[in-house]
Amino acid sequence: MLRSALLAAGRSPSVRRLVEANPLTKPVVRRFVPGTSPEDAVRATRELSEQGLFVTLDRLGEDTLDASQADATVRDYRRVLGVLAEQGLADRAEVSVKLSAVGQFLSKDGEKIALDNARLICEAASAVGTTVTLDMEDHTTTDSTLGILRDLRVDFPWVGAVLQAYLRRTEQDCRDLATAGSRVRLCKGAYAEPESVAFQDKSEVDRSYVRCLKVLMRGEGYPMVATHDPRMVAIAGDLAARFGRAEADFEYQMLYGIRPDEQRRIAAEGGKLRVYAAYGDEWYGYFMRRLAERPANLAFFLRSLATQG
Repeated sequence: MLRSALLAAGRSPSVRRLVEANPLTKPVVRRFVPGTSPEDAVRATRELSEQGLFVTLDRLGEDTLDASQADATVRDYRRVLGVLAEQGLADRAEVSVKLSAVGQFLSKDGEKIALDNARLICEAASAVGTTVTLDMEDHTTTDSTLGILRDLRVDFPWVGAVLQAYLRRTEQDCRDLATAGSRVRLCKGAYAEPESVAFQDKSEVDRSYVRCLKVLMRGEGYPMVATHDPRMVAIAGDLAARFGRAEADFEYQMLYGIRPDEQRRIAAEGGKLRVYAAYGDEWYGYFMRRLAERPANLAFFLRSLATQG
């Protein structure tokens, strides 16, 4: 119930205005969002890199219905990729792109616009020697996103996919994508979805996650294990060993600001840990999904507000 309420608040314009207007909110948001500019993103990348971590950068701003905003998002990604290269960080960071932020919902030609814009970002990433991963959004975009992924992989076979274990279809999607050279990030899922398409019970989602992990670890691709759950981290390590994967043959991924000690522990023990760091002004929806994912995040937020007050 709490998760559903927070996700609903994340879509509410009136709640958004209240949260964004509260002067105490933004300092707390910094736990999950390192800043608003490309420079902030690069600074965070350098700091994380110095701790032995890798990074994927997400420029916030989804569901755009404004072509100029989509163009601005593309320019921003290309700019941040250029700065990463200039500062010698391109081998430590890639970018994650939400297709709805680059035009997926713009008129009947939205998919073509998103594909063309994503291609521009991929070209910039290729030029500096790094990669791009297409974020997955709610279930209504899954087929469109996977279609654009297939088109991009013709020229950029390293483009990564994201699959969400709470969707009932995902185990089959894992089978389809567990091919040689295919980078696949497996997460549990952070959107409110109907029971017809998604598991609702946490234990069902966990079981689906493990089934999907087995498919990816057994396959020929490159699994990216996105979880903060200690049990899932341990299971992933066991499955990697069972299927003969070395540390370089898969990676763990965690969100910026969540379990940083665990992130450093995994890296110190020889594992590859990539931090998903989102930046930009459009932080509200992302922030509310982070609160919805774990009660501990909400407790931290409320304690911080009380302390600052």
